[in-house]
Amino acid sequence: MSSPNEQEGADEKAAEGTQADHSSVQESKSSLPKESPAGEEEEEDVEHVETDTESIADDLEEQDNTEVSPKEEKILEGKEKKISETFFYSYEDIYSRPFVTEDSGIPINLLTLKYSFGYDCIRSVNLMVLDSQSLLYVAGNQVVILDLKTKSQSYVRSSSGGGIGFIAAHPTKQYFAVGEKGEKPNLIIYDYPSLRPYRILREGTKKGYVFGDFNHTGTLLASIGSSPDYMLTIWDWKQEKIVLRSKAFSQDVYRVTFSPDNEEQLTTAGVGHIRFWKMAHTFTGLKLQGALGRFGKTAVTDIIGYVELPDGKVISGAEWGNLLLWEGGLIKVELCRAGHKPCHKGPISQIVLDEGELVTVGKDGFIRVWNFEAIDPADSVDETGLLEMEPMNELRVGKNVSLSFMCKIHDCGQPFWYAQDANGKIWKLDLTFSNITRDPECLCTFHSRRIEAMSVSPMTYLLATTALDRSVRIYDFISNSQQSEIKFKQGGTALSWAPHVVNPKGSLIAVGFEDGVVRIIEVYDPKGLPTLAERPNISNAEINLKQAFKPHTAAVTALAYERNGDVFATGSKDKTVFFFAVEEEYKPIGFIHVPGPVQALQWSPPSHVASTLLILCENGYVLQVPAPLPEKQEPVSTYHIKNLPTQYFHFYSIKSRIKLEEEIALRERKKQEKEKAKLERIKQLQAMGKEVEEEEPEEEEEPLPSIYIPEEPSPILCGFYSAPGKFWLSLGGYDSGFLYHCAFSSNEHQEDPENRQDEPFEVIPIEDTDDNPIHQISFCTSRLLMFCGMQNGALRVYPLQDKDLSVNTLKAYWSFSVHDNDYGQIRGICCSYDDRFLLTCGGDGNIFTFNILSPEDVHEELKAKIPPPRMGLLKEKAAEDIEDPSACNIEEVKQKKEYERIMKEAEDKKSRKREELIALRQEFLFLLQKNQELPKHMQLQREQYEMDRRVFEELNRQTAQRIQLVEKELAWEHEKQLIGLQKLQNWFRDSLEFDTVVVHAIQSNHQISTYRLVAVSEKYYRDKERPSWKKTVLKRAWKKEEKKETIRDRKPKIVKEEADKVTSKIQKPSTLFIERRRERIRRIVEKSDKEKAKIMKRKEEWEKLYESKPSHDYEDPRDVQAIKEAQENMGCYKLKTATDYRVPQDKYMNTEKRTMQLASLEVLIYKKKVNMNKQIMSLRDIKVSIIEEIKCLLQELKSVQAALDLSECLPLPLIPQLHPDEVPEKRFEYDHDILLKFKEEQAAKAKLQEQSEESPSSDAFRHSFKETGSLQQTASSHTMKRSLSMVTEQQKIFVSEKAEPTEIELEILKKKKIKNLYLQKTLINKINALVTNFDAELRFLRHKKLQLDVQMKYADLSYITWFEELLILKNAEKNENILQGHVNTLRSEQEAMQSKLNSCLAQMEDKKSEIVKLQECEKALYASFQASLGENNEFAHFLTKVLRKKFRSMKKKVERETDEKDKSEEESDEESSLESDEEDSGSEDEIFDISVCPENCDKALFQNTIQLREKRLDIKEALIREKKIAAKLRKEYDVLFEKAKSVESSLNTAEKELDIFQWNKQQKLNDLYAVVPLKLHQVEYFFNGEIPRDFSQALVFTNQSLEYLQKRIADLHHEKIMQKKIFKKAQKKYKQLVRDKKEMEVTIQYLEEKCTQLMMLKFGRVVDFEAVQARSVNIRVEELELQIIEKEYEHSQEIKECMKRISDLEQKLTMLTKENTIKMRQLNQFCLEKQQLETKLDSLKDDPGVEFQGPRSADMKEKARMESQLKCLAHDEAILREEINLLSRKDGHLIEQLSLLTRNNQFLQPSSPQDLEAPDEIFPVLKA
Repeated sequence: MSSPNEQEGADEKAAEGTQADHSSVQESKSSLPKESPAGEEEEEDVEHVETDTESIADDLEEQDNTEVSPKEEKILEGKEKKISETFFYSYEDIYSRPFVTEDSGIPINLLTLKYSFGYDCIRSVNLMVLDSQSLLYVAGNQVVILDLKTKSQSYVRSSSGGGIGFIAAHPTKQYFAVGEKGEKPNLIIYDYPSLRPYRILREGTKKGYVFGDFNHTGTLLASIGSSPDYMLTIWDWKQEKIVLRSKAFSQDVYRVTFSPDNEEQLTTAGVGHIRFWKMAHTFTGLKLQGALGRFGKTAVTDIIGYVELPDGKVISGAEWGNLLLWEGGLIKVELCRAGHKPCHKGPISQIVLDEGELVTVGKDGFIRVWNFEAIDPADSVDETGLLEMEPMNELRVGKNVSLSFMCKIHDCGQPFWYAQDANGKIWKLDLTFSNITRDPECLCTFHSRRIEAMSVSPMTYLLATTALDRSVRIYDFISNSQQSEIKFKQGGTALSWAPHVVNPKGSLIAVGFEDGVVRIIEVYDPKGLPTLAERPNISNAEINLKQAFKPHTAAVTALAYERNGDVFATGSKDKTVFFFAVEEEYKPIGFIHVPGPVQALQWSPPSHVASTLLILCENGYVLQVPAPLPEKQEPVSTYHIKNLPTQYFHFYSIKSRIKLEEEIALRERKKQEKEKAKLERIKQLQAMGKEVEEEEPEEEEEPLPSIYIPEEPSPILCGFYSAPGKFWLSLGGYDSGFLYHCAFSSNEHQEDPENRQDEPFEVIPIEDTDDNPIHQISFCTSRLLMFCGMQNGALRVYPLQDKDLSVNTLKAYWSFSVHDNDYGQIRGICCSYDDRFLLTCGGDGNIFTFNILSPEDVHEELKAKIPPPRMGLLKEKAAEDIEDPSACNIEEVKQKKEYERIMKEAEDKKSRKREELIALRQEFLFLLQKNQELPKHMQLQREQYEMDRRVFEELNRQTAQRIQLVEKELAWEHEKQLIGLQKLQNWFRDSLEFDTVVVHAIQSNHQISTYRLVAVSEKYYRDKERPSWKKTVLKRAWKKEEKKETIRDRKPKIVKEEADKVTSKIQKPSTLFIERRRERIRRIVEKSDKEKAKIMKRKEEWEKLYESKPSHDYEDPRDVQAIKEAQENMGCYKLKTATDYRVPQDKYMNTEKRTMQLASLEVLIYKKKVNMNKQIMSLRDIKVSIIEEIKCLLQELKSVQAALDLSECLPLPLIPQLHPDEVPEKRFEYDHDILLKFKEEQAAKAKLQEQSEESPSSDAFRHSFKETGSLQQTASSHTMKRSLSMVTEQQKIFVSEKAEPTEIELEILKKKKIKNLYLQKTLINKINALVTNFDAELRFLRHKKLQLDVQMKYADLSYITWFEELLILKNAEKNENILQGHVNTLRSEQEAMQSKLNSCLAQMEDKKSEIVKLQECEKALYASFQASLGENNEFAHFLTKVLRKKFRSMKKKVERETDEKDKSEEESDEESSLESDEEDSGSEDEIFDISVCPENCDKALFQNTIQLREKRLDIKEALIREKKIAAKLRKEYDVLFEKAKSVESSLNTAEKELDIFQWNKQQKLNDLYAVVPLKLHQVEYFFNGEIPRDFSQALVFTNQSLEYLQKRIADLHHEKIMQKKIFKKAQKKYKQLVRDKKEMEVTIQYLEEKCTQLMMLKFGRVVDFEAVQARSVNIRVEELELQIIEKEYEHSQEIKECMKRISDLEQKLTMLTKENTIKMRQLNQFCLEKQQLETKLDSLKDDPGVEFQGPRSADMKEKARMESQLKCLAHDEAILREEINLLSRKDGHLIEQLSLLTRNNQFLQPSSPQDLEAPDEIFPVLKA
């Protein structure tokens, strides 16, 4: 197969031939990268996705390593080559064709697309412009190219038939992309205007594409997939390669776009998200990184429209109409209009950056232009995050416009925009906003939602449609044009064109609407009207409303005309079917109720005898009713038809049973096939003479599924009559997949429809409809073709041969995907009146017309004829429409009229009864008058008029019931008034904790009142319970965990002896000599360790001593702490008004502190007042108790005075009374009498007010006189009552003292009198004492309250001052918070920088110590080398050169090179430089090769030197590495130090700014007046001996502070003298220490010189005694000698073990030889037995018996057994021969060869198949 490059200039057939192979190449290009799970996308902000370019290369490499066929080799070669620029696919090969059942004979061109009338305007982006004359949009499975001038259409079909997801234009307008839907859909690039397929992109998503966009240069294409993968794919579309891919999000993604200024940036947006992508180049290749935008405080919103700005920012729209400015993945600012109005009323569907202007397109129909230069640097100005801005220009496209998308094109050099309107229009807009700007132009109009119903004219080529967009449209499908349109208030739901018998002209259409209204409209040609014929620009057709009526309360779902045209039926979702008589005006006959919402209505065809209506309900019910006759129906009170005979059918699901029967049949078939196969196998075995083995028992079958009946009945989608009483149904839901043939029951007495369970009598399975049921079924006029509309938008055609449906007739069909496969279910199918055309409408808003069979045979010119207008149409009055959706329907109007008639009759009856009662009452009054005129003895009593007492009892009962009824009626009003009263009390009384209560003294005019207090809010209690701000700050400080960086001291590596490291695997024997040597070495090591420990201990002591030495700038911590405390507590007594005054940090005042102070002050005031109120209330309670006690005492006093004479009685003390203001709560106590009295007073006041308006002065005088008179009258009445009571008592006493007493009685009376007089005086004194004490207590409490009033005034003054300060603090709070936050940020940054500096210093110290330790290790290594050399070694110079040679062994070099692969180039270069360093300088003519040990040189010493050299190089490398790290740390420290300095300077500047701000704030606070009440003796500020009038220069101090300051002066003077004395003592001590130091230095110098002299005298040089002590013995040489001895001993032991094993093997060989000899003897014996058996067999064969002639089964079995035994013996013989051969060999491989022999089935098997060759003679062999 040739590649695309070889197809240049070839014809289309050659290009077609390359398609298959090219697609196979594309499919094997790469595999998808691993997708991250959806949950991780919400948590991770940035997602790194590996590209699949590397996996493509890996796959190709793997394919190169495998064997491939020549064809595959060509494909692989094609992969490497690029696709030619001139390569095109053939459209004929890729577009989807109709499906036709094989061998059905149905022509492929049964239906051909003629025209598309609809427009899917709900699709978000469904408009594309490639030139000024054409529009492209998606219609179902086609891309429609509409010519704006000719209105002609051309189509591009989808390649899969699964629908189209999006269309996108190339920046050059030379190509456009079509993303399809379906299983693994294609993304096809078409050339424009040739419409040839240019490129096909495969495997970009699983189910469908949603959106695509080219980059600015057009080299890349980005696509977004739909659910479930939501795959974002970047294509190199010209080479059909996937560049990058990643899962975009876990929910729906609406758009993806490239940034116009940076093609490596993309943006995706969708449901609740926006994502920012980057194509990043990394060392592993190109990657796609996605950062999810964070909404922060802004509510999460779906994002439809957005645009990328040149500087990388993104502007997006929000659902509420505002603009969001994104920067760095966060919302920088939210833009709105002035007054926080949204930028658009509703979502923003598109944002465009055009020529430096920002254009927003809204769903509200507005297009607004914004100032881009103001938006780009915009930032929020307050906490709301909103920025107000007004648009520069705006355009309102029109009323009821919802814009979804716009695209720009230049026409004759002028820019124009084409806009998609979601309400079914396409607009042409001019956005130049100048004086010559054109108005918006509507180019096309369509239905804006799904098409609900359609119908064709029975007379001509006209089509009527309606939808929920409230319009009815008329189309001419011959001229492919819309003829007319009419709008209503509600959306249409059903439509039917009146048949020929109803309207011969074919002009009437019945339309049902969603509010239950049915309208009869007529279509006519306005040119037929005489008055309009000559008018220009007359439309071809017009629509007139003829009649409107409302039979239903819910949406009308079905309309049907009876076959004779006499009856019109309507069905609705309100479960009713209404019948109308078809006349000039439709008149209602009546309605019936049905069990469910009506789905469809169909009258019986003319072939049926009776005219019946088939009613299909959604919930599974089917009804059949005869046509009601108008003359038989007499709707007196209702239109409900009750006696109409009805047949019911309630569908009962049988699909589960059908499936069960199919499963049983399938299992039975499988079982039969198994039985058949089993019999055949048995026959084969018997033919071969083999025994039939017993078969394993069959596995148990899975239980059959139970019969399932859906809980909710499956909905009936459509149906039609097949015969009288019989019909076909198509159901959805669970029962889809079949056509059910059903029949009504012939039983006249049918049971309740809800209890019925009717099953169909015939079922036809429909292929591929389990999840894709049939929604619409229609027939052509001849009923030879059945058209089916499917749920997935496909159109099926079944040819019917005998006009009846059967399984055979519905096997073959023609299918074509027309509408959208997801939401384009077919809502209507109609044939034209002459069966030439087929029309379909769908849920996607599209209307398609098809030619039935090829149109080539149609020669005559067809034309649609519009019906002429009726006679007198202009003279007719316009029909009254029903515009109110809540208007009453026909039945409700009827019921209302009937109700009004009944009510009128009742009123007439009532009026007649009232007249009769009036006449009877007058007659009764006349009889009463006659009765009065009679004499009294002849008059009848009133009781005698009562005919029956029970009548009055009944009346009383009825009266009580009426009272109860009135109470019930007034209950709501009563409750309302109670609630109102309760609210008033809650508002005015309950908020008061204390009302004003005035307590009066009894004997004086003194009084005391409580404070009127409002209850303190809970906020103050919460603030009170909350700890003070200082405590909270301290607690937070305590809770903070300080980050401490621990510096771990690295301990030096302690080199342990090799004797301790080595752990022997085997317990090694040791001789006495080895143990002694080891003991000797151990003692030497211990001795050297002790010396080293002493040296280390001495060093540590010196280090501690030097560490304890103080530095020159050392300060005593106690002194530092004392100075710090002094500075903190010294105090600042500068005036707050001074210019150099600085507010201390602990004295900073802010809003929170001042608010808390105000709250605490208010709580304190509240507590004081509450305490005083409680005392006053207790005083009132005391007064109440005193009054009660005085009343009791007065009662007792009255009883005492009753026994005394009037002259002896003292006047009674008055009883104190409570004033009304002492008990204010009694004002709110009331009862029924008080309320009545209040009502009377209010009425009297109203009258007085009226009179006062007439004469106000006289009325006032009269009113005052009345009041005084009433007061005097009440007082006199009280005195009169009291005097009368006294008189009556005296009279009683006088009456009782009529008898004269005796002397004894007189004496007794005298004593009683004295006693009573005493009691009188005592009681009066007690009453006076109570009153006096109460008054005294009141005066004392009044004095306390006055003092408290003074304090409260002071508190109020402070409160006012603090509140004014709070206002100032609030104004300054925002700036202060900003400054303080800046300072805090810098402080935290300084702390972090300081911690980094400290950690860096610590690391530098660590590195320094590491370097020192490594240097010490190097010195120690040289020292150990010198010790190993010893003295006067002739090879010292050679070994020193070996040690210093910079050379590594090959093994370590390889290891190092492998390690270097993972390091950076810099490190590898530096390490390699170590090896390439020039060697140590030496003599050029060297005698020895330093890599070889010279003669007479100790090899152990040479090897030790080599090891030391390796260690030295390791140390050297480590030292260089540590120095590099130290230098790097130093650089880092310097950088951090500079940063710390800059941060410190910034912090100082910020602190200064904060101090200045605090000073300015303090000055504002100083400007406030603070009231300080003073007495004259407190003023000590005099001017010329007088108190000045101006106190502005005076200071106010408390006495306590003045005393403290004076005392502090004396304390400081004394402290100064003491400090001078301490300083003199310290100075003397310092001089003495300096002298002692100088003397010690001289002594140390002398001792060092003496030590040096002694060493020179003894050794001739300065010697390090520590090194001499550490290296007294060469431990390494001793250890090596000990290891040699141990190795020699181990080798001797191993030799002994080997000799022992050899002897054992020799003994084993002898035993095997003996066994073989025995076996050879047995073999000979078997051979003799074999010969005897053969002779015996020969003798038996010579003389066979007659009875034994023929083969016997026993002989055959014996023969078979013997043959098998012979084979086994031969096998054993071969094995034994092999063993003998092996045993005869005496080389070292004996044991290995024997181990190769294995035993299987109790016989030995040889190791190779060659050894199994049978010998010439077969000998029997016994088993070993």
